[in-house]
Amino acid sequence: MLLLSIINELPSFNIFDFIDILLVGMLLFFVFKLLKGTNAISILMGFVTLFITWKVVSMLGMKILSEILGQFVSLGVMALIIIFQPEIRRFLILIGSRSFAKKGKKFFFWKYSGQETENLNTNAIVQACSHMSSTLTGALIIFCRDNKLDSIIQSGEIFKSDLSSQLLETIFFKNTPLHDGAVIIDNGKIQAARCILPVSHAQNIPLSMGLRHRSALGITEQTDAIAVIVSEQTGKISIAHDGNITQGITTQFLQTFLDQEFNKHSDKTEEETTKE
Repeated sequence: MLLLSIINELPSFNIFDFIDILLVGMLLFFVFKLLKGTNAISILMGFVTLFITWKVVSMLGMKILSEILGQFVSLGVMALIIIFQPEIRRFLILIGSRSFAKKGKKFFFWKYSGQETENLNTNAIVQACSHMSSTLTGALIIFCRDNKLDSIIQSGEIFKSDLSSQLLETIFFKNTPLHDGAVIIDNGKIQAARCILPVSHAQNIPLSMGLRHRSALGITEQTDAIAVIVSEQTGKISIAHDGNITQGITTQFLQTFLDQEFNKHSDKTEEETTKE
């Protein structure tokens, strides 16, 4: 009889409840992917377990235990905001910029065309990376896309200059004061050097990766930027984007990748202009 009375007191289940559960499940899955490989995932799983226990206890009518767990949950929300401040910022950046702030992408009935940018001199970049790779000169080059890295640029030495292989090699030469840090390239020009980047704290990063690789992962986790790294120890060239890194690429792959990311739109425009 007690079991039947509890079942009768349970709320009715309809299609909106199903949609609600489905959306919550999708949200939790997205958050899990966002936090996967970080220490924050253990804290989040503990809080989710506590929240589910609180809901079950409340449905069973255990008032005292429900009240105690409810206090933990209410305080836990404030604690999560403080603990997950970097992850929340990253989550908002993903929603605000990567979801629909892309050139030519549609958001419902509205099409975002994006800002016209100059062609990127990929030949100069590839030539510099190839030479620095052969001389074991470490380098970290960041390419802006839709996210403008103003705060990152302000952390370094600001100078707007045309892009050339000689200038890149001079910046990263070991005896120059600008070699330590990242070079930021936006709109086909060097915006700043010796810039400080956020470091990735993912636990699945191999120990062989140094600070340059961790910084490249950090900036690509938080923004839509692309990073090119030249290892000082091995001379290998790597590319990082969307929080992932590809090591040991060839100069041909590097040039093709950069052309596809930054010169594809301009090439298409030139072809259409020629046809006209």
